[in-house]
Amino acid sequence: MKADATLDCFGLLCPMPIIETAKKIKELQSGQILEIISTDPGIKEDMPSWCHLTGHEFLGLEEEEGIIKVYVRKK
Repeated sequence: MKADATLDCFGLLCPMPIIETAKKIKELQSGQILEIISTDPGIKEDMPSWCHLTGHEFLGLEEEEGIIKVYVRKK
């Protein structure tokens, strides 16, 4: 998936990936896609919930060898 911006949350544990995502997404324009790279398995449940609460669109995730890439479109 083509992202407009990437946020590196490698090694950060809950709730830091969500906190950093909330900060970073403010820098984007409506409709742009943010890629979040994380090693915290909790992000797989936390990010869809955060998107639901904030109105941003959860586009899905990819996982390979413990690296999780999550994609969010800014509302």
